[in-house]
Amino acid sequence: MIHHCAELIDAIQQTGFLPLLDSGIAGFSADEMVAPECRYVVLPDGGWDWPLWKWKGSIVTEGDCVYGKFFGGKAGFISRRWWPDFCNYRRSIHPEPEMGSVEETILTILRTNGSFITRELRAACGFTGPKMRGRFDGYVTRLQSACRIVTEDFVYPTDKHGREYGWGWSLLTTPELLLGREMCTCERMPQESYDIIFQHLRDLLPQASERQIVKLLAK
Repeated sequence: MIHHCAELIDAIQQTGFLPLLDSGIAGFSADEMVAPECRYVVLPDGGWDWPLWKWKGSIVTEGDCVYGKFFGGKAGFISRRWWPDFCNYRRSIHPEPEMGSVEETILTILRTNGSFITRELRAACGFTGPKMRGRFDGYVTRLQSACRIVTEDFVYPTDKHGREYGWGWSLLTTPELLLGREMCTCERMPQESYDIIFQHLRDLLPQASERQIVKLLAK
């Protein structure tokens, strides 16, 4: 059982890949690896506490890993060691967005400005009308799955006493800006990268079926 943020950072480096919540593979998520007191709990006063959730920012900024919705639309961590191969494979099945598309506009804004929290990026792209949030979030999720957007950090609102509260907002950027272009290139062919990752996960997760691993890597 993991009790501290530093221990989870070590686990990410050891596994290379780690979904935040349920991955569909027993035991393969940060939530299942942390001690019970680090999971989500509702407090007697109606508030909540979730140490694992609060660790995300420190892990992203200090843990030598990348965070985003990489696993079937669900969030998780990938160590920098494995990022070039994962990026190589995912981008091969999700080509660069077409000129004039919403996805291309999102990437252009990020590449020009550096980073935006999600709601600022949504406004910059003109998605300000009713029911636009869910639609825009879908574009962002697809770009994260394609390894073209990642989370740089998390930003929290503060109360009148300067205390952070709420779930926080993702500060989005491109992996090239966050990690450098060299970390987003790989000398291997995409299929080679996939095969290496697949075998690594087979060795790491003997409890998982081949189909479960294929599903995890398919998006």
